[in-house]
Amino acid sequence: MPADLQGHESQDFAERQAHNRWLSAGIIFFFLLFFLAVGLSVDYLYLDAFTPSGPPFAVATVFSLVLATGITLTSYYQGSELILRSLGAEALDLQLPEHRELHNVVTEMALASGCPMPKVYVIFDPAPNAFATGRDEFNASVCVTTGLLALLNREETQGVIAHELAHVRNQDILLMTLVSILLGGIALLSDWSQRSFHSSRSREGAGGKSALLVIPVLLLILFSPLISRLLAMAVSRQREYLADANAAEYTRNPVSLAKALEKIRDAAMPFSRASRGTAHLFFVNPLRRRVDEHEGRLADLLGTHPPIARRIMLLRQMAGVGGLKG
Repeated sequence: MPADLQGHESQDFAERQAHNRWLSAGIIFFFLLFFLAVGLSVDYLYLDAFTPSGPPFAVATVFSLVLATGITLTSYYQGSELILRSLGAEALDLQLPEHRELHNVVTEMALASGCPMPKVYVIFDPAPNAFATGRDEFNASVCVTTGLLALLNREETQGVIAHELAHVRNQDILLMTLVSILLGGIALLSDWSQRSFHSSRSREGAGGKSALLVIPVLLLILFSPLISRLLAMAVSRQREYLADANAAEYTRNPVSLAKALEKIRDAAMPFSRASRGTAHLFFVNPLRRRVDEHEGRLADLLGTHPPIARRIMLLRQMAGVGGLKG
C-alpha cells in the first residue's frame, strides 16, 4: 500500500472520530467567540454600553450571542436538511430502476462499512458528483446526482458510495456540515458589517462614535473572508485520501473507484448549484477550481480537495501493491 495511505489505514476509527468531534467543538467555540467579540465592539464603541448613560444591558452582545447560538443549533440539528434543500435534493423514487439499484448499492456498502443505512437522495443535475451530510452515522444522508448514475457503472458507483460512507463512519460529516452552515453565518455577519459601515458614513451628525465604529466594522469586513477560509481549512484535504482508502477496504476494488474518478474528471462538468460554502462536501470539487489540481502548502491552504490525478494514482498503486481486486 502507498505510504500516503498506509498511515491513514492504520489509524483507529475511534481516534478519527474523536479528532473530528474535538475539531467540531473547537469550531463552534471559535464561532461563538467571534460573534461575542463583534457584539462587544458594537456595544462599547457605538451604543455607550458599560457606562451610566448607556442601555441597561449590552444589547448588541446579547443579540450576537443569541444569533450565534441559533445558527449553531440550526447547524447541528437541521444543517443537513438545509443543505439538501438548498441543493435541490429529492428522495428516491423506487419505481425507477436506477433509483432501486442505487438503494441496493447503498444498502450493500452500509453493511460493508458497518454503518446504519443512511437516507438516500438524488439531485437532478447532469454534473456527476455525490456527497454525504448529517450530524452522526444515525442521522446521515447520502446524495448523488443523476449525472453520476448515468455516467458510472454499478461497481464504480459502489466505490463512490463507499467513499461517502467512509466520511459517515469517520464522522467527517458533522464537521463538514457545521462548516457549511457556519460559513453562511460569517457571510451574514460580514454583510451586516458592510451595511453598518455605509450607514455610519452616510449618517450626518454621528460624531466620533460613528468614526470609532468604522474600526471594528472595517476589521470585520477585512477579516471575515479570512475567518471563513480558516473554517474551511478545518476540513483537511487528507480526509479525501482517507475516505478513498476506506472505500477500497469496503469494496476490495480500488480500481473501480479510480475509474469513477477518471470518468468524473473527464466529464469536466461543474455543478451549478454548489457554492464555496458547500464545495468541500462533495466527492470531487463541484466548482472545478484549478487550485485543487495542485499540491504544496499554498494548495493545501486554498484547496478543498486533493488533486484527482494523485487520488487515481494512489488507488491504482493500492490495487497493484495490496493485491486487491482490479
